Amino acid sequence: MIFCNNTAKFCNLKEIETALEYIRAHGASAETGKVELDGKALYISFQSYDTKAWEDCKYETHENYIDVQYVISGEEIITVTTREGLSERAPYNPEKDVTFYENDKRGVDLLLKAGDFVVVFPDDVHKPKAMNGKPCAVKKAVAKILIKK
Repeated sequence: MIFCNNTAKFCNLKEIETALEYIRAHGASAETGKVELDGKALYISFQSYDTKAWEDCKYETHENYIDVQYVISGEEIITVTTREGLSERAPYNPEKDVTFYENDKRGVDLLLKAGDFVVVFPDDVHKPKAMNGKPCAVKKAVAKILIKK
């Protein structure tokens, strides 16, 4: 997992740099939906939602993709933890590349504000969309980078 707002220091993968450049250039005006930069190998989902209580959010992992979760506007808490001690809530869905877990384990909370991003790898269990005290409207881009072919 990488949490930062300094791309030069942390970005070594060309795909991460490509995704961040696209988000920074087009994110503010992007409509909700998916933009393919390299087919299924690199795409970005633009989302808008209101954050919610931590207990109402879901822990998740992905097997085939790295996530770059970039907050364009608003703020949210993303909690990150390990799979150790977690129980699956729903089995792995290969079509959506996601496994959901029970919510009872507290991990590390990361407060992401506009311009911040976190890179989560398949071993990083993460719970996005949590509010920081009160609900907040968020516009976010989630870049998906394929790591298995």
